[in-house]
Amino acid sequence: MNVVDSLRPHYDFVVCGSGTSGSVVARRLAENTSVSVLLVEAGGSDQVPSITAAGQWPLNLGSERDWGFTAAPSADVNGRAVPLSMGRVLGGGSSINLMVWARGHADDWDHFAFESGDKAWGYEAVLDIYRRIEDFHGAPDPVYRGTGGLVYVEPAPNPSPLAPAAVEAARSVGIPVFENQNGRMMEQRAGVAITDIRARAGRRESAFDSYVRPILGQPNLDVATDALVTRITVDGSRATGIELFYAGRVHQIAAGTEVILSAGAINTPKVLMHSGIGPADELHRVGIALKAHLPGVGQNLQDHPGFDCVWEHREPLAPRNNASEATYFATSRNSLGAPDLQTCQAEVPKSSVENIARFGLPEHGWTLFAGVVRPQSRGYVRLRSADPLDRVDIHANMLSHPADVKAAVAAVELAREIGNSEPLRPFAKREVMPGNLHGTELERFVRDAASSYWHQTCTAKMGRDAMSVVDAQLKVYGIDGLRIADGSIMPRVTTGNTMAPCVVIGERAADMIRKEHSL
Repeated sequence: MNVVDSLRPHYDFVVCGSGTSGSVVARRLAENTSVSVLLVEAGGSDQVPSITAAGQWPLNLGSERDWGFTAAPSADVNGRAVPLSMGRVLGGGSSINLMVWARGHADDWDHFAFESGDKAWGYEAVLDIYRRIEDFHGAPDPVYRGTGGLVYVEPAPNPSPLAPAAVEAARSVGIPVFENQNGRMMEQRAGVAITDIRARAGRRESAFDSYVRPILGQPNLDVATDALVTRITVDGSRATGIELFYAGRVHQIAAGTEVILSAGAINTPKVLMHSGIGPADELHRVGIALKAHLPGVGQNLQDHPGFDCVWEHREPLAPRNNASEATYFATSRNSLGAPDLQTCQAEVPKSSVENIARFGLPEHGWTLFAGVVRPQSRGYVRLRSADPLDRVDIHANMLSHPADVKAAVAAVELAREIGNSEPLRPFAKREVMPGNLHGTELERFVRDAASSYWHQTCTAKMGRDAMSVVDAQLKVYGIDGLRIADGSIMPRVTTGNTMAPCVVIGERAADMIRKEHSL
């Protein structure tokens, strides 16, 4: 890998962000050795034990490999400022996350196709992509799963006894069991399975590992680390390259064909706005010259809120794999045709500071992390100043919509029913939290418990309305030569963990770029 001082002043393609989508785009473009590609990453090396060892992922949270974002305090979460971790390292979020491979529900992708007006975003088309890219090491399932692709996936091997017990517990309350987390299960209203993970023999498989590392020796690909993209340079209505901050000074790199922005749902709108692309009134407020008025930039922020329900265990139970080996999806009400709830089982006790103070946290125990995966709440990202080194203000607005509070209560009540059921009783000395709360007390618990699933998305959404930022080809409206490929383009957050959909977004972006430029 090269560093900025050895980089060329001009590339055909510049990819900003080496995370889950950016790594995919860089690899697919660099496969054509006649084009030059620069992949820029604000963070540093991923070759540290807390990343490579699957079970050590919690050590990355709050470290230098985490952007360390925090939502503004909100009355909707009882005045708390919820942490919003995102990866600042080669591989981005795929290097610090829980490694869960969750494709998104069929209904999600068909919604993307409807919003974009392009059936190539629909479920059947995306299913073809998943089959093509996967190297699935579970029970053979050729209708739904792929083998031989770049993306190693397997159901958590040799899971903790807690995981199959959690699957049986979900079955005992009427949730159907599936052979794996993806495939058929993502076409149903509910389901439970052992979790699909991106780890091999206890070692994490990040997007950078799978896509970029195997081709690092190619002369047409440069990777810059510890290099912060501050702006897209724009001449008239065309993106011409990037500015980056490195070693104390600003550098300019030209992009002869396209710039692809893959900086994530917080930094993508930040870079756009600092480049003059965004809401005119917002840019005027901080003194940035307008290049393209796109009122949706930084709006529509979505995330999955989660709520820790904790049980004490009689004895230590050593976590295995990623320490989260079973997951179920369900609906909060019978009228829904697709899941709006997800719970991940965690083999450790965990909770918010407020609820630890209220209920205590056992030395030995486990958690059902109940989540709302179809949130109605919407947040936004706002600039503090025209200085691109300044942080942004993040108004997550978690639980600001009353429907989300109702869904959260339903998620916690279902988790309690499952956690206290017969199959999990051998693992439960007692229920620690929330216990048998109702009404305002249960709502208080939910607001005190609410934390991020770290699935921040949707701040530069794809669509055809006035608040859309990119079209079906992921091109930024009003600016030629600029595309966005990351979770920020989602019209709504997908059902489940967002890594797998972001890989598909990267694959779709690369396919469209290669087709347009005959690569």
